[in-house]
Amino acid sequence: MTSSAAPETIHVLAGQRPDGELVYEQVLAQSIGDDCYRLCTSLLFAKGAAKDDVIRLLPAGRFEVEQHGGNLCVRVVARDNLDVIQARLQANLAKLEASCDYANERSLVYSIPVAQGFEPIEKAFNEALVGQTEHAMWLYANVYDPMDGQTPLNWWHDFLAK
Repeated sequence: MTSSAAPETIHVLAGQRPDGELVYEQVLAQSIGDDCYRLCTSLLFAKGAAKDDVIRLLPAGRFEVEQHGGNLCVRVVARDNLDVIQARLQANLAKLEASCDYANERSLVYSIPVAQGFEPIEKAFNEALVGQTEHAMWLYANVYDPMDGQTPLNWWHDFLAK
């Protein structure tokens, strides 16, 4: 399932407004055929997938992960001081081979190889948010079932066993 196609913008379902209107997120992905795409970045709003995952687009922008690429998607959201948080994260995330896929005044999205381990990743984010917890939080976007937000997906066991 590899291709040398140039990345293109696709639309994935990110959620639903209170009035029922669907909300879509644009993401860069590489078509690999048969309605499947390899994500070039992790997602800001949609849950359940990360950079390098192969997803199959379904009707109405829904998607399912066909193959995990081995990255965790970690999001940081903050009302203010995001630049301070990002600076605190920089050294630890460099050691964890993380890439910042998205940054704006209130959010950061990182892709981090799951092989780095949950403990050092969680430690880096917890330390960066010391003193910021009233105004900021971090969360995994592809570790728990997108429907209930609690059930672990457990896809990483194959990557950690290698």
